[in-house]
Amino acid sequence: MPSPKKVSAEPTRFSVKRVSRREWVGLGAGVVATLALFLPWTNLSATQQIVEEALRELPRSDVARDAWTTGFLAWCGPLLVLLAGIVVVAFGQFRKVRVAGLPHLWLICAAVAVLLMVLGWFAMGWQFDEDTRGLLDAGGVGLYAGPGRYLGMLGAVASLVAAVLDVRALRRR
Repeated sequence: MPSPKKVSAEPTRFSVKRVSRREWVGLGAGVVATLALFLPWTNLSATQQIVEEALRELPRSDVARDAWTTGFLAWCGPLLVLLAGIVVVAFGQFRKVRVAGLPHLWLICAAVAVLLMVLGWFAMGWQFDEDTRGLLDAGGVGLYAGPGRYLGMLGAVASLVAAVLDVRALRRR
């Protein structure tokens, strides 16, 4: 008599129903961070009225820069968060992949993304050459973080928190 086939509890196909809330948060955070790339990341502003009027006459792309023109430290983090979110949603429901370290990989990606974005925040002025920085300082023009930088950081931190919770959930099992 032939032996009955062993039924595995491990899913063999992707199912949206088996994606956890943490994994959806990871993907959502990546989408939010990526959409933030197209918003202003660096804004120029002046305290003197004459300089402020001169800034208004400049092209918008010179006064408010998005992440693509700001540099590597601006756009790399959000794209890393998006990539981690996609991978976690796609493969997070498979036990073998989770046990092999997917939550830890997600945690590392989110932490690196936050680190890159924090470094980018502190290096905001370095997107301009030394002469331009000197000219901006002499004219009383300051660099300020735009809404894209805040939204991108929010997405990266949300992904980091979800990754920490996912690693903790894996350890409990």
